[in-house]
Amino acid sequence: MKAKAKYSLSTSHIIMLSFLVAILLGSVLLTLPISSSDGRWVPYIDALFTSTTATCVTGLVTLPTFSSWSVFGQVVILILIQMGGLGIITVMSGIMIAFHKKINLSDRLLIQDAFNLNSFSGIVRFVKKVLIGTFIIEGAGALLYMTVFIPQFGLRGIWISVFTSVSAFCNAGIDIIGDNSLINYVSNPVINIVTMLLIILGGIGYVLWWDVIRVSKIVKKKGLIGLKHLTLQSKLALAATLFLILIGALLFFIFEYNNPATIKDFSLFNKIQASLFQSVTTRTAGFATLPQEKLTNASSFVSIFLMFIGGSPIGTAGGVKTVTMLVLFAGAFSAITGKTETTLMGRSISRQILSKAMAVVSMSFITMLVSTVLLSACVDASALDILYETASATATVGLTRNLTPYLGDLGKLIIIITMYLGRVGPISLAIAFNIRKSNKNVIQNPFEEISVG
Repeated sequence: MKAKAKYSLSTSHIIMLSFLVAILLGSVLLTLPISSSDGRWVPYIDALFTSTTATCVTGLVTLPTFSSWSVFGQVVILILIQMGGLGIITVMSGIMIAFHKKINLSDRLLIQDAFNLNSFSGIVRFVKKVLIGTFIIEGAGALLYMTVFIPQFGLRGIWISVFTSVSAFCNAGIDIIGDNSLINYVSNPVINIVTMLLIILGGIGYVLWWDVIRVSKIVKKKGLIGLKHLTLQSKLALAATLFLILIGALLFFIFEYNNPATIKDFSLFNKIQASLFQSVTTRTAGFATLPQEKLTNASSFVSIFLMFIGGSPIGTAGGVKTVTMLVLFAGAFSAITGKTETTLMGRSISRQILSKAMAVVSMSFITMLVSTVLLSACVDASALDILYETASATATVGLTRNLTPYLGDLGKLIIIITMYLGRVGPISLAIAFNIRKSNKNVIQNPFEEISVG
């Protein structure tokens, strides 16, 4: 008898399909008349775009969120943002844990891949801490927002505060305040500080949270002395985050200082505040306190670079991730200096990690490049505006130089696909469609020297 061929989905397939199913289900709900503010059917392409940008926590929108959707539609969008930020697999696992369902080995492997963890030891406890920590931080953010939004909007300010807090923590950048993001609050310290903290806490990575808590328990006295007890992963994420925020803020401050369309007429405090916010939000958050289309070319290219890097691993942010870029730079430095091993902070980095970093950056760059070329062919806009749009979509940021509302149906479809690929990860896509080789195949191809560079 011939054995029946059995096909099973890999974890990469399941992760990709979970996001796809959520997007399609969300698009169906958002196209219904009950989801629109005027009670009419929403064009499916716009419903699909909105569902994708919410699930992929991007923030690019073709329809104004505050005026186009009913309360039901906004609730659907918020649920998609929360699921997309945490990850569909994490949310489903949380539901199973809440109902005391057993998390078997395959479920643990799936969660491990969803978070890109190196081990599934203590995975259930990890999911619980992620969910509890997320809701505590989002709740605190909402309460702080209420001090501004309730006096301004009345009871509706409660809903606006909750929505904005979840969106900021999940690095989605979608709001229901108005049609110009947070530009009206560019000089409001409460909105700026709370939003930046939520963005950073969501994007810096869950592992860093627990590592800092662990170190704080070990080191009983306060101060920087405790930093040496952090893991290498945490040290790299923390160092890269602080460096990029500060250097980004400094560059924006310099490039926009005399720009009359942005911060020229601001006080010194507001110039610093706006520059710092721009540096933080480009790390895949998508909120804006400055009109992006009025930034100088230099600031725009700095924004594109920061968007491409994104946040840190195992968090809500997108991009190729801070640690990935550090590993890649360290590998390049080792090659240039003729070293046989790649090191970071006195620790050796394996070839496998270096290869993965190269793959992630390469696939992300290719995704952005192809999207830029395709969008250029169907949208009449400047090259900078198009590149800004595709970089934002690839890194799931949500910032735009006012191009998104003017995309045609084909342009919307290109950005939808780009956002999806940016969220599930180009490397996951490559792995998912890679044909598994049999373990019995140990034959290697012959080596031959080639020239590069």
